[in-house]
Amino acid sequence: MIFDKVKRFELSLDGPEPGSPPVFSGGDTVTGRVLLELEAEAKVESIKLHAQGLARVHWTESRSANSNAAYSQNYVDEVVYLDHQEALLRTDNDSLTVLQPGSHEFPFSFQLPENLVTSFEGKHGSVRYWVQAKLHRPWAIVKKAKVDFTVLEPIDVNMPALMAPQAGTKEKNAQAWYCRLGQVSVTAKIDRKGYAPGEVIPIFAEIDNCTSKSIAPKAAIIQTQTFVARGTTKQKKIVVASFDGDAVAPRKREIWHGRALKVPPLSPSITRCRIVRVEYSLKICVEIPSTSKLLLELPLVIGTIPLQPFGSRSSSIGSQYSVNLDWLRMTIPEQPEPPPDYSIGSDEDSEHSLSPPFHGDFSGMLEGPFYAYIQEFRNHPPPLYSEVDPNPINPLRPRCMTC
Repeated sequence: MIFDKVKRFELSLDGPEPGSPPVFSGGDTVTGRVLLELEAEAKVESIKLHAQGLARVHWTESRSANSNAAYSQNYVDEVVYLDHQEALLRTDNDSLTVLQPGSHEFPFSFQLPENLVTSFEGKHGSVRYWVQAKLHRPWAIVKKAKVDFTVLEPIDVNMPALMAPQAGTKEKNAQAWYCRLGQVSVTAKIDRKGYAPGEVIPIFAEIDNCTSKSIAPKAAIIQTQTFVARGTTKQKKIVVASFDGDAVAPRKREIWHGRALKVPPLSPSITRCRIVRVEYSLKICVEIPSTSKLLLELPLVIGTIPLQPFGSRSSSIGSQYSVNLDWLRMTIPEQPEPPPDYSIGSDEDSEHSLSPPFHGDFSGMLEGPFYAYIQEFRNHPPPLYSEVDPNPINPLRPRCMTC
């Protein structure tokens, strides 16, 4: 048996904190080191580093050539997002480097390209990033060390495009065979389009059952994985979170006043990759006996930066993204509204006045935290009344008639 002089050959990456997994975004600098530990003196040709990032899809479909024969069709495609190579140890003129016994460390550093796609593992494809080191020696097998790392594309749900409310309406005439059962309709609204894992989606919905049978509404977050290769598309849909609503009796109506659906830990949305897409939607499903389901979908974007408090959001987003906040000024009237009636009322009345009203018609409804914070600009209480004028007017000094 040939004695191997290499005791250890390892590669490590520096994470944000000691012991934490390596997670980066586009434009970040990746640092790390390659450790080579030798039992005895060794001759080395080179130590090379290769960092790579690939989006790759692959699936197989069966095709029929004729009635007696079939064949398999492979669909494969890939997109390269990162391809960095460098030599950590190399000699000129094909000479060898003699390394003494003990530990040798080779640090490295390189910058990631901008606009990298988020790491992802799917049914028929993936987006992966890794760094590999290779040790080349004469008359010896190439030794390899490899470390995977994660890339997250920042998606800020505080952006105006993701803060827009989403609403929709669907209706269906239910029938069994040739018998009409009546109509079922669903109207639903959520306060914004973008959410981050851990946040709660309050669902406002109205389910009208005009049939003669009970119906069962449900709500779910759907992840849609889309893979594209050679002009062909493959999709995989997964239910990642859901809840069952109460059954709606015949000729009755069910109203959801902000039913909560929590967003579980999920991969962020991927929309900028040519061959891999990850999209989300909120689906309201109503099961109608003896007929097909009624489905209403509202688009969602799962981000990495959660909703910020209203006061800090305007400053942080404005400084980072130069967002125009004119939409907020439009909600403040040019002429202040008259103050409300300050007559004595019950505590219950004052509590109700702080919560946003619920409308049967979802259009024009002001949702969630916006309603509470906009009230700060309106209906300030009148100043304290006093018999003493705080700003008296100085009387005119009498003039001399002879002057």
